[in-house]
Amino acid sequence: MPRLTDLSTIRALCQKHGFSLSKGLGQHFLVNPAVCPRLCEAAGLGPGSDVLEIGPGFGTLTQELAARARRVVALEVDSRLLPVLDETLADYTNVRVVQGDVMQTDLNALVAKMFGGPVTVCANLPYYITSPVVMKLLESRLPANNLTLMVQKEAAQRMAAAPGSRQAGAISYAVHYYAQPKLVFDVSAGSFTPPPKVKSAVIRLDIRKNPPLADEPEREARLFRLVRAAFGQRRKTLVNAASAGLGVPKAALAGAMDTLGLPPLARPEELTLEQFMALEGELAAGLF
Repeated sequence: MPRLTDLSTIRALCQKHGFSLSKGLGQHFLVNPAVCPRLCEAAGLGPGSDVLEIGPGFGTLTQELAARARRVVALEVDSRLLPVLDETLADYTNVRVVQGDVMQTDLNALVAKMFGGPVTVCANLPYYITSPVVMKLLESRLPANNLTLMVQKEAAQRMAAAPGSRQAGAISYAVHYYAQPKLVFDVSAGSFTPPPKVKSAVIRLDIRKNPPLADEPEREARLFRLVRAAFGQRRKTLVNAASAGLGVPKAALAGAMDTLGLPPLARPEELTLEQFMALEGELAAGLF
């Protein structure tokens, strides 16, 4: 079994398969042997766990997942890595590698076909696509217990930031709506090859079974249109930013804010998730 945290092994695999790292795909492969066991423990994996991994790379995390879980499906966008993974995962009969782009894949169909039940999602996500992938995972409403993700530390902190705090952004509201986030541990740049220029962190998102507006999809969609518009021009007040982003008259937004007792000059990060939901409810359904 190839020791994938050894740099000489990585170099030998690259040479054998004619593989070179792609900057465009944000490829940074784990070489710190302590990280993958901790990530698996953070995800709460056991012998009965089914795992969906996104971006297995050379299979460093995949090997650890396969040693702990019942079944692992690894979704890899880079077709050049398929023969590498055939070699590095050859000893594991409980792993299936699927070639595909997570952003173009019907994840519910994949999970239903491969597992037919609840899964845990584990991934070392490329920095450049972290937010779109997290939103895809959350909005897909997979039958997932949790998403345990390694991402840029700043992105992890933003996801975990409490709505209504200065650190919060649009993704903070989405994460807290769909899940309960918890920062688990930091990962140094030296844990990867090539080392990125920033620190990473592992965050666990425990999926909520019943988000507040789950039974009202139209309201849920309007809520996040409102949140995205509000944060689209972060330096502006909520009324100005949301009015511009949604094409809603400022007077209507200001009136709804006043009815709810919200400060007229409030910035978006000053509102809690509950206040954003109340604001969406106060605005006329046909307004945006």
